[in-house]
This record gives sequence, structure tokens and C-alpha cells, in this order.
Amino acid sequence: MQTILLVEDKESMAEMLRETLEAEGYRVTIARDGAEGIRMIRDGYFDLVLSDLKLPKKGGIEVLKALKAESPRTPVIMMTAFGTIETAVTAMKEGAYDFITKPFDTDHLLLLIKRSLETRRLLTENILLKEELSSKVWGQQIIGKSAAAVTVAQKVQKVAPGKTTVLLLGESGTGKELFARAIHNLSPRHDYPFIPINCAAIPGGLLESELFGHEKGSFTGADARKLGKFELADKGTIFLDEIAEMDAALQTKLLRVLQEGEVERVGGLRPVVIDVRIVAASNRDLEKAVEERMFREDLFYRLNVFPITIPSLRERKDDIPLLTDFFINKFCIELKAAHKTISADALEQLKAYPWKGNVRELENCIERAIILCDGNTITPDHIILNKKLSLECTMQNLPMEGSLENTAREATRIAETERILRALKETRGNKSRAAELLEVSYKTLLTKIKDYGIGNH
Repeated sequence: MQTILLVEDKESMAEMLRETLEAEGYRVTIARDGAEGIRMIRDGYFDLVLSDLKLPKKGGIEVLKALKAESPRTPVIMMTAFGTIETAVTAMKEGAYDFITKPFDTDHLLLLIKRSLETRRLLTENILLKEELSSKVWGQQIIGKSAAAVTVAQKVQKVAPGKTTVLLLGESGTGKELFARAIHNLSPRHDYPFIPINCAAIPGGLLESELFGHEKGSFTGADARKLGKFELADKGTIFLDEIAEMDAALQTKLLRVLQEGEVERVGGLRPVVIDVRIVAASNRDLEKAVEERMFREDLFYRLNVFPITIPSLRERKDDIPLLTDFFINKFCIELKAAHKTISADALEQLKAYPWKGNVRELENCIERAIILCDGNTITPDHIILNKKLSLECTMQNLPMEGSLENTAREATRIAETERILRALKETRGNKSRAAELLEVSYKTLLTKIKDYGIGNH
């Protein structure tokens, strides 16, 4: 519910406006003079201020200046009698959103209020958009047709329409933020902000101010009131990544947010009511963290209402070709490179790799390949992978049962296939020259190519 501070000394006018505004769904607080209005501005937070220009003790211009010092983006609408239009123009120069002349039509006033609050919302979204662009977030697409990816997508679609708190679990690099964005975009909140926060990236002392905001003078360097990410996300979604890294004191405050639906700024005197959906994520085992007393049990159960485990890339290898094509198109556009395709042997190399860094590691690999590839086709020469992990993957594919002879035969097949492919690449497919490099006869090479199913590589 949006809050309005009404600064009006005439009781009949104040009560009439209160009834009108509350009927429209606003929460109204009344100040009877300018000094009381300034005090309320300093003690609390309002979405909009509606103030008369002529007030006892402190005038409307002083109320306006006090508000702009505390909360520059909060809109102010001034009410003025016909004879004080010049003062109203002065108020506009001082930062008032608009003024309205008494007597006025309440429908016109309600329209002004609606417009000013919409302008404030757009300003807030613009600030958040600049932050998002600076972090180079790419797209909002979930790529995948594997059974594991489809199962997660179905869960996302089911939980998105409500306000249910969601806990995303899975290894680093699996794309938890992408799934959190999908939940937001499929929800009724999609027109309001989606704000991601990495709890591990911000020191604990700063994280509290970042999440909950602070009042002017609450600590050294706090020279103005700052709204926290929870207030900025009002009506929208906040994504708390790496939630397990949050310290115990902040866990307690987050629990209050979940229980009460309100936040308290650092140095604040009263709580601020918010309407925010929380999606949290962790790559750690939170149940184990609870057992080890590293994470609050009551907070865990508050967050774990609808858990979704995001599969690792190793569990959805069927999606590697789709993801690869997506990243190739992405980086060709981003790096202004000619469109490229990937060769079959390079793609097989990607599918055989263990991808401990998951989708993020694949994304980085394709970006490097686009930079290294001067032609139109990405080959294994452009794929830079961790050789130790590649060797581990090869060893994992060897049969660990049966005779030693069978194991040796399979190891030979894997090693010879890799060596023949490299020789063919070095000679650009010239089999005679490849046979010379391998120090075997041309006939032997053709036989091995056929036996190992290398095809036309």
C-alpha cells in the first residue's frame, strides 16, 4: 500500500482529503502544520507528500526543502489558493512535481497523484536498469530440452504466479539467477523491479545498508537517506544469491522481513511496510549448514517453502548443443564477429568434457573460441579446456569391469582417435600427410578411421 503524507492545517479539508485518498487505496498520515510535517518526513518514509503552501509554524516551501534533503525522488504536490500562484511556481523550481489551485476537483488531484507516483516508479526502474546494464546481464532465456531442464522449467511455471518464497539450489554456474528471473517474469509482478543481490560479494557491514537502507547520519559517511534494495523492489521480486554467506545478525533481520513484511533502515525509528517476493539461492547444503549451526533453522524453513534444484551441466549434456548455439549467436553479436558454426568434432569435445563450472564455464569457453576463430567454423583448436579435467573424463569413460585387456583396448581406442583427429586437423584433412605424421601406412590409417567411426573428419 502506497503512503501519502498530507500536510494541511484546516481540519475539514484534511479529513475530506483523507477519506478521498483512503477510498483509492492509499495509506494517509496527516500533519497539522509545517513543523510537524518536517518532523514526520525525518522520522518516516512516504511515497508522496501532498502539502498546502500556507501553513502555521513552517511554510510549504520549507516542507518541500526538508523532503528533498531527506528523499530527493519522493514527489511533492503543492496545494495553493488562487492568490499565491507565484509561490507555487517557486515551489516547482525547488523540485515540486506539480501544484493544484484551491478549490479543486478531487478527480484532477487523484490524476496528479497517480502520474507523480508513476513518474517516481519509472525513475526507480531507471536507476535499477543502469545497475543491471553495468553488470552485463544477458537475456532472460532458459535453454534446454533435456528431461532435467524440462522438469525444472515445469516447477518454475507452477510456482511463478503466486507469492510463494522459492529456494534455488545447485552448483555454482548452473544459472540460478536466470531461473529466478524466469519466476519473476512469469509472475503478476513482472512490471515491477527484479533486484538481484549477491550476499557473498558485499561485506556484512555494508550488506545491511544495501538491503535495508539507512537514515541520514546513522553512521559516518551517511550524508543522506538511502533506500535499501527491499524498498526499491516493492511490488516486485528480490533475488538473494549465496544466502548461506549472510552473517547471523542479518539472518535474524531477514527472518523478520519474511515474518512481518516490513524492513527497518539502519538508524531508522519505525519499520517500513513492503510487498516483496523473495527468491533465495545457495550452492551449499543448507540443511548441513543448519546442523553445523552456520545457518538459522527457522530462516531455512521460511526460505525452503518451494525448493528447486537446478541440475548441473553434467546432468543435462543433451542441452550442450543448444547452449553452444545460443552462446555462439550471443558472442558473434556482442563481439561484432561474422556468424560462425561449430564443427562436429569440436562439439563432441564439448559434450565429453565434465564442466565443473557448469553453464558459466561453457559460456566462457565459447566466448574465447569466438575470439580465437578467424574463419567461419569453430574447431577443437579454438576450444580451450582444462587438460587435467579432460584426462580425468577420459579415464572415467574407461571400463572398470571385465578384463585388463578390454580396458587397455578401450584406452588405446580413445587415445588413437584423439591423435588421428589432431593429425587430420594439422593436415586439413589430407590423409596421406596425416599417415606420415602418425608414422603408419595409408592403409592402416584408413582402417583405423573406419574402425573407430571417425567418419569424414
